[in-house]
Amino acid sequence: MSLPPGFLDELRSRASISQVVGRKVMWDSRKSNQGKGDMWAPCPFHHEKTASFHVDDQKGYYYCFGCHAKGDALGFIKETENVSFMEAVEILAGEVGMPMPERDPQAQQKADRRTQLAEVMEQALQFFRLQLNTSAGADARAYLSGRALSQQALDRFEIGYAPDAWQGLWDHLTAKTVSEELILAAGLAKPSNKGKRPYDTFRNRIIFPIRDPQKRCIGFGGRAMDPNDQAKYLNSPETELFDKGRSLYNHGPAREASGKGQSLIVAEGYMDVIALAEAGFGASVAPLGTAITQTQLQLMWRISDEPIIALDGDTAGIRAAQRVMDLALPLLEAGKSLRFVVMPDGQDPDDLLRAGGPGAMQALLDAARPMVDLLWERATYGKNFDSPERKAALDKTLREQLKLIKDPSIRGHYGQAIKDKRWQLFRPKAVAKSARSFNAQTGYRPITPQASTRSSALANGSEPSHLLRHSVILASLLNCPQALPAVEGALEDLQFEKPLHRDLQQFLLQFSGAPELLWSEAEQFFGPPQLESLMQLPHVRIAPSVRNSADVSFVITCLRQEFAQIFALDAHGREVAEAVLDVSDVDDEGLTWRISESAKHLQATTQGAQEDNTEYKTAKNGLKVKLEEQNTLDDLLQQINYSKPNRP
Repeated sequence: MSLPPGFLDELRSRASISQVVGRKVMWDSRKSNQGKGDMWAPCPFHHEKTASFHVDDQKGYYYCFGCHAKGDALGFIKETENVSFMEAVEILAGEVGMPMPERDPQAQQKADRRTQLAEVMEQALQFFRLQLNTSAGADARAYLSGRALSQQALDRFEIGYAPDAWQGLWDHLTAKTVSEELILAAGLAKPSNKGKRPYDTFRNRIIFPIRDPQKRCIGFGGRAMDPNDQAKYLNSPETELFDKGRSLYNHGPAREASGKGQSLIVAEGYMDVIALAEAGFGASVAPLGTAITQTQLQLMWRISDEPIIALDGDTAGIRAAQRVMDLALPLLEAGKSLRFVVMPDGQDPDDLLRAGGPGAMQALLDAARPMVDLLWERATYGKNFDSPERKAALDKTLREQLKLIKDPSIRGHYGQAIKDKRWQLFRPKAVAKSARSFNAQTGYRPITPQASTRSSALANGSEPSHLLRHSVILASLLNCPQALPAVEGALEDLQFEKPLHRDLQQFLLQFSGAPELLWSEAEQFFGPPQLESLMQLPHVRIAPSVRNSADVSFVITCLRQEFAQIFALDAHGREVAEAVLDVSDVDDEGLTWRISESAKHLQATTQGAQEDNTEYKTAKNGLKVKLEEQNTLDDLLQQINYSKPNRP
């Protein structure tokens, strides 16, 4: 609805903001000057004891010097009542006696029709409430008493009872001269297909009225008293007033409670909402007997930026939570999301509150989990990822889910969270320095050829070459984090032996900030001495990828060569291991050929790296760096021959 020019200005001029605000705050008489319209009070938007909330009645604005909240009378009503702008305009106009602009005749006629239907619904509600206190409602009262509902709760939620009669409500309304057409249009009765009078929609049911945010009764929900009834819960049919996919139970009170700082809780049913509200969780709503719709989700986000979905802990509740997640993914915006609470042991919120009280419920709400956790658990729960194919299938499933998120920033953060969880699931385990013993079931026995003074790394007893390479790789990435995306996969597959190296690997893979912040965050996490000890290693200081860290392309090239040599050595070691296990009394030319080809590949890899990176050959202190993979074919064959059984 559009407002005519000047309407809002006149509305603001008629309204006194100090009167509007005064309904929600207690003025500080010592600081306030009512004559000048200069008023002070503790801020209603954040908890404080001092009067830092200032209202200037002459200018028509408020401002808090603590939380910096500011606005006019309409803004104050919006924030404190948790209503839309037009609803705030209607509230303020009603308070100052200013009529809202007239709508066009067709719209006015439609509004009049809805007003008539709402009046019929109110008459029906009063009938249901009276019936609860009659002898016919004895069983319903007993049931409600068994659910620990006090008279105060019955009055608060206006709970009633529809008697077990075909035309009880029909006869009551027609006797009050309500037209039959309005009764049918309100969904309170259904026409008979047998030529008889229409019959009541609700019979022998406990009645829960459903009100819209404007507090109009737009429909009813009914719980069957007969356990053999086909439908345990029944809602009003779709009418001009009622659309269950666009309505929420307890919408208005929940919106008001959320505006006062309570978390919005989304439960499954009427009784859950009533139990939550009675326990102090007033910002509770429920969909009306169906799965949550997109419109209902948008309504929830208008109430709260992060509603908590609290569904039953059974299989149906878990599936309902997953359906909500699938619905929400394409709709996510910055600051708009969902959190999830699953009730324990198949309980619903009503059961939990009766068993553990409000404290048990609050503990669950405090531990509510973000939506990304449910996304990950659905993809991984009860599954085994012991093969590359299964891991690839997991990646594909998660990629398809993330594609549903339209906001690129949110999609990026979800991707990083999934990446962190994937790292925790598949993170490489430390490999012992000494070779593992042969496993008869798997046939796996990684073997490192016997080191000699010529091939054991540094001739004077320094670290093996693969540990030197590990240090260079990590130092290079710390100095040049821009190279990380190009080698991320190889870094994830690399198995580090030293605890510090493993921690640095995990830190690099999980880092998601700006590259220029990586070093400072690494210092905060590991401490400057740890990083300094890594950077001062002689082979690190003279490494080309460290000395030329500003050249990202060069660093990437160097790192790829380092990874290639490490993985080539690893593959060659497995080839030798298999050869040792396969050796027999008879000389095997095929075996010799396999070792020979593996050694050629290893030598080619090493030679290429040496040609491109001659600075690796000589350390600053004059020590010669001699790599394990420079073992000659004769050395390897000698080991194999040595391992053969003695012939007779």
